[in-house]
Amino acid sequence: MDTQQNTALTRALAEVPGPLPVSGVIHITLPHTDRFTVVGNHLAQHPDLSCTAVGIAVRIQSLPQGAKVGIKALAAHCREGEKRIAAALRELEAHGYLRRVRDRLPSGRIITRTVFCNRPTALLHPRRPAEAPPQPAKPEPAPTPVPAPMQQPAPGPAPAPMQEPAPAQEPAPVPVCIPMAAPPAPEVPVAPPAPSAPLFVPRVPPPTAPKAPRRPLPQPSELTPDLDRAATAFLSDLHRHAPQFTLSGDDVRRLVPGVAAWLERAARPDAIRRALTADPPHPLKHPAKLLAHRLTELLPPAPPGVDALAALDRHRPRFTVTPFQTCEDCDRAFRSPAPGHCRDCRETRAAYAQAAA
Repeated sequence: MDTQQNTALTRALAEVPGPLPVSGVIHITLPHTDRFTVVGNHLAQHPDLSCTAVGIAVRIQSLPQGAKVGIKALAAHCREGEKRIAAALRELEAHGYLRRVRDRLPSGRIITRTVFCNRPTALLHPRRPAEAPPQPAKPEPAPTPVPAPMQQPAPGPAPAPMQEPAPAQEPAPVPVCIPMAAPPAPEVPVAPPAPSAPLFVPRVPPPTAPKAPRRPLPQPSELTPDLDRAATAFLSDLHRHAPQFTLSGDDVRRLVPGVAAWLERAARPDAIRRALTADPPHPLKHPAKLLAHRLTELLPPAPPGVDALAALDRHRPRFTVTPFQTCEDCDRAFRSPAPGHCRDCRETRAAYAQAAA
């Protein structure tokens, strides 16, 4: 039977402008007319967000105002579990897309509002105020003509004793109007814009924050041959009681000091086995790591010494216990510091003595 051809897809590919690429994705872009959400490439192609976080962000961005976007509300409509959704929300909060704000209502009740921003980088820069429309330029007043100073002619030489016609004097210069340039406006220092505080501040550390170093495996005070043999036998026999805790030879040698430390502290093998294998995770991927963690975190305290027990006995409250006695008349048991008769026999004897008197 021949392969069925999708004529609609073939027709759509024929309408794609330009030559089709030999490899890679081919986009068939059809315009949306209703029920669509605009998502920026800064979110869709974010290099540090997981695909789950990007999908949860798109899901939240497509919901209407006031919709529930908590972990349980999203888990009810998504196939991811609550743990993956919580991790995705922490990623979005660390990168500024999501923020949880505590607010107080007029009634005094404190609520938590969830704010989602589709462009968190735009909130980090202060918005510029709207510029006023340009005003028409006013005509500048004509410059006031300032007459130039008149140049006085130099005084002529003293007349000679002989009377000769005086030399002709040069005509006086005509005053010229020279416009004066307006003085430059003083420069006003402009203060640099104050850096705006980021609006979205993550309340939890990012997933890449450094983790605390692991505690070392407990060590016995002295790994004697008897302790080494007992711990090795315990670990080698552990798979018979819990099949999922099957260890390799290297794992056994690495965990022997931890089991020896438990045995040194007077812990019984059955108690150690219950503490190490009770309620394991499913599926158990690394049994040796789980055993090392429980050997370190659940290590019992060292047993008290003789001096500590003696001090405990000294501070223990003392109670005086009255011993039992047997009545000499009716053989009934009663408590009394000295042997004698019980209370009923004493009352009977007192009645007889009073009647005889």
